[in-house]
Amino acid sequence: MTRLISMRIKRLHFVLLFGLVFLLWNFITYYTITAKPRLLAADKEKDLTGKLLALEKEMGKQLEENKKLLENLKHLKEKRAKRQETLVTENPDPLAAKPEVHIPKGDKEGILPVLMIACDRVTVKRALDKLLEFRPSASKFPIIVSQDCGHVQTAEVIQSYVKSHNITHIKQPDLRDITLGTPQKKFVGYYKIARHYKWALDQIFVTFNFSAVIIVEDDLDVSPDFYEYFSATYPILERDPLLWCVSAWNDNGKDGMVSQEADLLYRTDFFPGLGWMIERKLWMELRPKWPDTFWDDWMRHPEQRKGRECIRPEICRTSTFGKKGVSKGLYFDKHLKFIKLNTEFVPFTKMDLSYLDKANYDELFIKKVYSAPQLTEGQVKLGDRAADTVVRVEYRDKSSFKTLAKQLGIMDDFKAGVPRAAYRGVVSFMFKNRRIYLAPPQDWKGYDTSWS
Repeated sequence: MTRLISMRIKRLHFVLLFGLVFLLWNFITYYTITAKPRLLAADKEKDLTGKLLALEKEMGKQLEENKKLLENLKHLKEKRAKRQETLVTENPDPLAAKPEVHIPKGDKEGILPVLMIACDRVTVKRALDKLLEFRPSASKFPIIVSQDCGHVQTAEVIQSYVKSHNITHIKQPDLRDITLGTPQKKFVGYYKIARHYKWALDQIFVTFNFSAVIIVEDDLDVSPDFYEYFSATYPILERDPLLWCVSAWNDNGKDGMVSQEADLLYRTDFFPGLGWMIERKLWMELRPKWPDTFWDDWMRHPEQRKGRECIRPEICRTSTFGKKGVSKGLYFDKHLKFIKLNTEFVPFTKMDLSYLDKANYDELFIKKVYSAPQLTEGQVKLGDRAADTVVRVEYRDKSSFKTLAKQLGIMDDFKAGVPRAAYRGVVSFMFKNRRIYLAPPQDWKGYDTSWS
């Protein structure tokens, strides 16, 4: 009995021990499973904190380095500015100097300023010498040279005339490059010219408030009666609403293609340029829509011309010596160097120029043209009817005009449908010492803008 009780007690102890071990194992297992994520999270938090502290330390170090770099840059900038100031003091740039202005004050009535457009030609000296040689009055014809390009040598030449001859030298301030894509980038020079013209004409009409201006470029010679010509035609320009310019240029003015009639003037539908005069009211009309490039061709469009005309001479009052330019000299060699410059003084201001008034001019001009005997181009070249000193050759379309123009030696191109130097479609020139009118039929209906 005692043995049986002892055995049961041992079995109970075993069961209790087994239960205790089982419970301990389950507790250890549970603790291990639940405690591991907390340990991992704690380790991760500790690692992240360490990284943030390292990053903060690195950023602080970088800020210190940036601060030192900024201080060095500031020091270099101050040093460079001081050095530049020293260079300017020792070697002053003539373009940076404030120009001496020799513009008449007060009432500008009757004053015709001459605006010279200049860039980088040191031969501007030749153009200025001619303008000064024939100028009858410094007060009536102040000379203003507007320079683009920032070319120092050209600026020095112009500056040499400022004090000695009381001319005014102004500088176009916008010298930025103009970025163009292919193939337009080859025309960048024309873009800069248009930009310069707008700025310079604003100076004349907005800043200086002149009523009119004579515009030349830095590669033009002028005739002895250059100022006389513009003085006499200015009143006609003022009073005639159908005139918008006076030009010193004849596109077909080559030697042998003009008569000896130095006093002969015309009306023309073609804008000639190359020494021309306009009024302030025209500039105020054009300036809001001034083009980015090819300003002279733009002037010839019907939208600008609006049926208005210019006065031009038989013999040019300007000629160009400027082979260097944006056209690379090609046009100069083929045409411009053959233009005849008038050499005699014509007293235009003492002459009756009323024949140029629209009411008088058209009737007389049409009568002269269409009363002339009509010949073919072949007859003209052979010298048929030599007794007729004035004859007419007729064209009927664009193709026939170009063929006849080439055969007779005049310019054969069109701008907005208008032949060079034409009036009412008629081009007047000399061929073998007689007057030729290359003319459309008498029932001419107007210019065709597709002829371009």
